[in-house]
Amino acid sequence: MRGANLVHADLRGADLGGADLRKSNLLGADLRGADLVHANLSDANLSKASLKGADLSNANLSGKDLRGANLSEANLKYADLSNANLSNANLSGANLRGADLTDVCLSEADLRGANLVHADLRGADLGGADLSKANLRGADLSKVSLTDVYLEGAVWNDNTVFPEGFEIPEKSGT
Repeated sequence: MRGANLVHADLRGADLGGADLRKSNLLGADLRGADLVHANLSDANLSKASLKGADLSNANLSGKDLRGANLSEANLKYADLSNANLSNANLSGANLRGADLTDVCLSEADLRGANLVHADLRGADLGGADLSKANLRGADLSKVSLTDVYLEGAVWNDNTVFPEGFEIPEKSGT
């Protein structure tokens, strides 16, 4: 399926585990609840796609265009999202445990309640992102600007790496 044209395709609940979807056009595709475990989606266009509740654990999403995509409640555990564009994406309640988010654009993204335990966010653009009530325990936020980032109710621990010079609030949520 490499390079497939799946613009606005209805792929709800589809079993695409391990599929090679590199360079595919999935603009506006409906992938709600789809199984994309270990799928290779590098350089695919998922702009405005609906991936709500999809299982993308261990998927390769590096360099992906996910602007405005709905990834709420998606399982992105250990996914490679390095260099992806997730600006204005909805990642509320998503599981991003151990995900590679290096150099990702998450500007204006909704990460409310997201699980970012041990996620690598080094060099990510989080301008205007909402991380309220997110779990940041053990996350690496070095080389990230947290200016205009909403952290109300977020939780972290001593293993969370904040950017140099960032004044860590005394309390880390509840």
